[in-house]
Amino acid sequence: MATSVREAATISILDQLNPSQRSAAEKLTGPVMIIAGAGSGKTRVLTYRIAHLIQSGIRPDTILALTFTNKAANEMKSRITKLVGESSRHIWAGTFHSIFARVLRIECEHIGYNRNFSIYDTDDSIALIRTIMNTMKLPLQEVSPSVIHSRITAAKNTMLSPREYKKQVIDSDGERTALVYDQYQRQLKKNNAFDFDDLLLKPLDLFTRRPDILDRYQYRFNYILVDEYQDTNRVQCLLIKELARRHGNICVVGDDAQSIYSFRGADIRNILEFERDYPDCSVFRLEQNYRSTKTILSAANSLILNNVDQIPKRLWTENVDGEPVVLERCIDDRDEASRIVARLEEESKRQKLDLRDFAVLYRTNAQSRSIEDALRRSGIPYTIVGSVAFYKRKEIKDILAYLNLVANPHDDGSLLRIINVPARGIGATTVSKLISRGAREGTSLFDLLDSKDLEKTLPGRTCRTLSDFSAMMRKYIGLKGSMSLSELARSLVDETGILPRLKEENTPESLARRENIQELVSALTEFSEHNDGATLEGFLEEVALVSDVDTADFERNAVTLMTLHAAKGLEFSVVFLTGLEEGIFPLSSSLSNRADLEEERRLMYVGMTRAKRNLYLMFAGQRHRFGERSFMVRSRFIDEIDPQYLRSDEVRERRAITGRWRDRTELRVAQVPPMTPAGQDQEGAEPFPMYEDESQEMIQPKVGLRVVHASFGRGRIVALHGDGENTRAVVDFETVGKKHLMIKFARLRPV
Repeated sequence: MATSVREAATISILDQLNPSQRSAAEKLTGPVMIIAGAGSGKTRVLTYRIAHLIQSGIRPDTILALTFTNKAANEMKSRITKLVGESSRHIWAGTFHSIFARVLRIECEHIGYNRNFSIYDTDDSIALIRTIMNTMKLPLQEVSPSVIHSRITAAKNTMLSPREYKKQVIDSDGERTALVYDQYQRQLKKNNAFDFDDLLLKPLDLFTRRPDILDRYQYRFNYILVDEYQDTNRVQCLLIKELARRHGNICVVGDDAQSIYSFRGADIRNILEFERDYPDCSVFRLEQNYRSTKTILSAANSLILNNVDQIPKRLWTENVDGEPVVLERCIDDRDEASRIVARLEEESKRQKLDLRDFAVLYRTNAQSRSIEDALRRSGIPYTIVGSVAFYKRKEIKDILAYLNLVANPHDDGSLLRIINVPARGIGATTVSKLISRGAREGTSLFDLLDSKDLEKTLPGRTCRTLSDFSAMMRKYIGLKGSMSLSELARSLVDETGILPRLKEENTPESLARRENIQELVSALTEFSEHNDGATLEGFLEEVALVSDVDTADFERNAVTLMTLHAAKGLEFSVVFLTGLEEGIFPLSSSLSNRADLEEERRLMYVGMTRAKRNLYLMFAGQRHRFGERSFMVRSRFIDEIDPQYLRSDEVRERRAITGRWRDRTELRVAQVPPMTPAGQDQEGAEPFPMYEDESQEMIQPKVGLRVVHASFGRGRIVALHGDGENTRAVVDFETVGKKHLMIKFARLRPV
C-alpha cells in the first residue's frame, strides 16, 4: 500500500514537467548528462530529480548536490522541501567550496590542520602575498601582489604545486612567483588557513593520502548531482570522479554554450568530453526556452552557431514572437548612457514595468561610470552587482578579523589587520620585527605578544600595549564556548572601542560605517537563531564563501547594473548590452585565439538570453579609454546575428556569405553626425559607409572599413594617420592583430 502511495506521489510530481524534463528526471541510476539550454528549466529539473530520488526511497543524506552559488543551493533546497517535506533537509546541498569546507572541518586533522581553520578570501590572500613580498624585499612596483595571486590561482587550478610550478618557469617573473608561491603555502599552513583554491585541492590531497576516508565518502554519497557542469575546473571534475567511482550514479546539468569562466579555471572540455569519460552515460537535451521571445532566442541562436566547439542543440520556444532586437549606434559613451536612460523611461511607461525589470550589462566594470552618471542625473535609482559588497567593506573586514582571531589564534593575517585598529600606537617597525621573529622561530604572531623577552627588541610602552591587546583577545578566546555568538560579538566590538571612535568622528561616512558594524552583529544574531548548534567558525565560513550575486538585492525597485559574467543565471524583462565594440567586446586579448574568441561569443550569448521581452544592443563610434578619445569599430558579434531579427536606425543591405552575414550600411545624417576619417565632426560632409562595396577598384580608406591583405588576411581599419600618399592605416587583423601599413603600398582590398 505504501509503495503505491509513493508511486502515485511521484507520478503527480513528475506530471508537472514537460516530456524532455520528465525523461531527464526519471533516469535515476548511472551517468546522466542533461544539456539544459538557457531558460529551459534547469533548476526545475534538478529539483524534481532530487525529489523523485527521495520519493523513490533514497535516503536524503546519501544525496550530494553541488552548485556554484549559495543562492542556487538555497533555492534548490527550498523547492525540494516544498515538494517532499522536511526530510529533504538532510541532503548535502551547497557550493563546491562550502561542501568541501564541511568535509575539511571533519577530516582536516588527517592532513595536519586544526578544525578551527580560517578561510582566506581573495583580499586576505593578496594581503598575505604583500606581506611575504615585503619580507622577501621583492619590489611591489615591478609586479603587484594581485598579479602574483592570479598566477598562483592559475597554478592551483591546473594542480601545480610550488615545486612543479618552479620547474616550468622560464623568466624572472616566473621565478619570483615560484618563490612567493612556496612561502605563501607555508604561511597558510602556519596560519592554519585555507584559501579558496585549497578548499578543493586539500580534499583531493586527503582522498589521495587516505583511501579509507575516500571510501567512506563514496559510500556516503550514492547519488551525485552537479549544477552548471560547464563551469567546473580540473580539480572539481576529479573530485566528482573520485566520489562517483564506486556507484557511478552521477548526473551533471549544464550548457556548453554558457561556459564563460575560463579565467577562473573552468574547463569547457569537462562537459564536451563527458560522454567520453562515461561511455555508458545517458544524454538528455532540454531545448524548450520559457524565458525569451522567439525573436530574441532566434537572434541568440544565430550568433552562437558561429562557434565550432559546442554540443549541437537548437533552442525553441512557444512564447510570442516579440519585438525585434534593437541595434543602436551611439556617438560616444556619453550618448550611449543617455540613450539607455531614454529607452528605459520609454519602455517603463509603455510596458508599465518596474525599474527592477531592467538590467544594463557590460563587459568590464569600468564601463559603468558614464551609465551611472546618466542615471544619477535623471534621478533613476540603480544597484550595482559586484560593487563593494557588505562583507568586503573595510570596517566589516576589521571586525571579522577580530572574530577570526578568536576562532583561530594562529591566523597571522587577521592579527596583522587589527593589531593597530583602532590606533594603538603599533607602527610598521614593530610589526616588521614581530614578523621577522615569528618567521625565525616558526611561531604564530599571537603567541609572540606575551613573550617575556619581547622588551629586548621593543620599547616597554609598546610591549605593554601588545600585552593588553593579547589579554583582551585571550579573554574572548576563553569565553567563546560559554557565550552566545551575538553576546560575544557585541561585547568584543564594544571593548575594542571602534564604535565610540566612529561616533566621535561624526561624519556621514563614519556613521555609515558604524551602522554597518551594528548590522554585522545583527547578521551574527540571525545566523545563531536560524542554525541549530551555530558556531563562530560556521558563521565565518558562510561569510567567507558568500558571492556578489548571493548578496545582491534584486527586490529593490532599481535598475540593475552588472558585468555579463555576473548576469549568468538571471533574467530581466528588458536588457541593454553595452560597449559592443572590437577591443571591448570581444576583448582585444581574445582576438588571436579561437578558443578565447569562442568564449567571448558565449558570453555575448549569455547576455542576450537574459532578456525576456526586449533586448538592446549598443555600440559607440567613439569612447573615452585610458583618458583619451578612441575611435571604435562595432563588434563582429553584431554582424554574426541574422539581420532579420534586428531593427536599427540604419538602412542596411545584407547578403549571406558562407553562413554568415555582411552588410553595406549608410548612416542617416540626421541620426548620427558624420565624421571625417580623422574622427572630427565636419558639418555638411557625406557620412562614410561602414562597409564599402566589393566592386570598388581603388580603396577609399575609412575607419571601420573591412579589408583583406594578401599576407595578413581579413581585418578592419581602426585608425588613419596622415593624408594623400602618406596616409597610414592601423589595421586590426583577425589572425595577427594590429599592423601599421602605408595605404599606397599595402594593396588592401575591401571585403
